Amino acid sequence: MSTGTGSRTALVEDLMERFPGVPREAVFKEDLLRGGVAFDASALSDNEDGEVKPKSYFIFSFDHGTLPELGEAALRRPPEEIILTGGPYDLRRTVVSVRVNPNSPYRVAADEHGVLGLYLDGKRIADVGVPPMPEYYRHKLSNGKSVMEVAPTIQWGYLIYLTVFRVCQYFGVKEECQYCDINHNWRQHKAAGRPYTGVKDVEEVLEALEIIDRYDTQKVSTAYTLTGGAITSKVAGRDEADFYGHYAKAIEERFPDRWIGKVVAQALPKDDVQRFKDYGVKIYHPNFEVWDEYLFKLHCPGKERYVGRDEWHRRILDSAEVFGPRNVIPNFVAGVEMAEPFGFKTVDEAIASTTEGLRFFMSNGITPRFTTWCPEPTTPLGKTNPDGAPLEYHIRLLQAYRQTMEDFGLSSPPGYGQPGPGRAVFSVSSFMDSLPADESYVDNEIAAATVEQA
Repeated sequence: MSTGTGSRTALVEDLMERFPGVPREAVFKEDLLRGGVAFDASALSDNEDGEVKPKSYFIFSFDHGTLPELGEAALRRPPEEIILTGGPYDLRRTVVSVRVNPNSPYRVAADEHGVLGLYLDGKRIADVGVPPMPEYYRHKLSNGKSVMEVAPTIQWGYLIYLTVFRVCQYFGVKEECQYCDINHNWRQHKAAGRPYTGVKDVEEVLEALEIIDRYDTQKVSTAYTLTGGAITSKVAGRDEADFYGHYAKAIEERFPDRWIGKVVAQALPKDDVQRFKDYGVKIYHPNFEVWDEYLFKLHCPGKERYVGRDEWHRRILDSAEVFGPRNVIPNFVAGVEMAEPFGFKTVDEAIASTTEGLRFFMSNGITPRFTTWCPEPTTPLGKTNPDGAPLEYHIRLLQAYRQTMEDFGLSSPPGYGQPGPGRAVFSVSSFMDSLPADESYVDNEIAAATVEQA
């Protein structure tokens, strides 16, 4: 990653010129997501005692350094997300998940008037907005735990992220996904003395949701995601479908149709998937991570060992018979296709492989989503690829993703808010920013998803 004067600016401007069909907002967003951003002390939060919503570390670290390496940003957390607007590129409102990198050429700092801006190669390129502290974060559970610890919100408050199992039973180098730091993130938070509950009690989750529901008077939060590590045996006496499903059952019984319920889990057998639906889940995310067969086996050894790539894909297609294709939205980690030493050597090869996977799923009516790979330094792939994948890969992926959707007559998946530059809130990749705006969008995706399933 070059940080020479003007070098990153030149790269970004070159890609904007070469790929004019990709919104300029998405180009900057992808670069920030893959490479991270530095924060001046003037741009950090006062944790849960301030006016800015702090970064919750809701599942992975999404940082380019361990907590001890982040300096003051480890003591005073950065904001959960930032919004970019204006500047010399006239950026439309763009929500970006914060990934801290003290060595990034991008920096958020306040000017002499206290106004935050994003600086690239030393030049101000955008105004920066930060999420205000939500009222529900100011209230504690009856046992003293914070709402942020039990039920943090992301995507500018749109999504409640319920990581109810904070570790993964794929454990060790022979099982852990090679880009994933869920287990290390658990260890570093515990080592730092931070509250970081391993298995969340269902009653605590319900109490946190009651607080959110009470104080979220404008109903900004419209969805929740149940997730955590893979379960290969049992947790609290429950298998994976029953463990994650019993939270959904309790939530839907207490708050019927208040939020659209999603679950991120392994690709499970059809009978287990049916249990999710019976418990009240409306969207299922059986993430396939990386398309290429060889790379899947290398990068996801636990998933290969316990399920296998071909069976994983079969189960994804089977789950569409339960939820309907539109409500099965598997994620992949965009960029690991090019991770050295075994990844594709050229952007052309990597895009061809990823597009093959997109066409496989979209031809069956299933619309994947993706997260932009953040090379966390404690992971095997992060150690050998600190710069991640080339920015060009990410820009061309946005182009290929939109084209493939158009080829199969698909629209943006439910449960993500509005698509389009200036409207999207999905913060961990730009796939929603790069899709065309939907003028017919109705801000009631719970009803929409329910109708689709029916």
